[in-house]
Amino acid sequence: MFCLCVFLQLAALERQIFDFLGFQWAPILGNFLQIIVVILGLFGTIQFRPRYIVVYTVWTALWVTWNVFIICFYLEVGGLSKETDLMTFNISMHRSWWREHGPGCIRRVVRPSSPGILEDYSYVSVTGCIIDFQYLEVIHSAIQILLSLIGFVYACYVISIFMEEEDSFDFIGGLDTDSYRQPPQEHVELKPVKPVGKVL
Repeated sequence: MFCLCVFLQLAALERQIFDFLGFQWAPILGNFLQIIVVILGLFGTIQFRPRYIVVYTVWTALWVTWNVFIICFYLEVGGLSKETDLMTFNISMHRSWWREHGPGCIRRVVRPSSPGILEDYSYVSVTGCIIDFQYLEVIHSAIQILLSLIGFVYACYVISIFMEEEDSFDFIGGLDTDSYRQPPQEHVELKPVKPVGKVL
């Protein structure tokens, strides 16, 4: 479980960094919750707290759903458009960081030559990308889904082990059928006790 949690944390932290660079506020919030819940699940496993692991399994189902939505968003499935400001909560016009900084991308800033346009306004042209940014985002989400499904299965397994251990726990030797019991004695041998007298 520890190695799996390390992989989950590294994947979430890597994604968090690039979402911060692209000012993608919705994924930043989701990644933050993922990091917290993975820590909680690891703590629950180490400290024998099944409730924390249950919280982790419920969150994992939500996390898989969120990543499926991100895949649909970037592949523009069902009327979704990657050009909207949905991932930034409509606060800014930022897009995925990978849009301009993907592998092999050449970024050119073109200043407007028309009068009346603000000088700080510029058009960014991106060419030569080896892989388009939406596919990089889809790959990130697919990795998150794969790791989360493995984590979900493992968390269910750990919960079942904890429940079995709770059910088979012997409470002071009284409830378990395998506990040691002495057979009842039919005859008890009584021995007289000599009174201790005063020595004169």
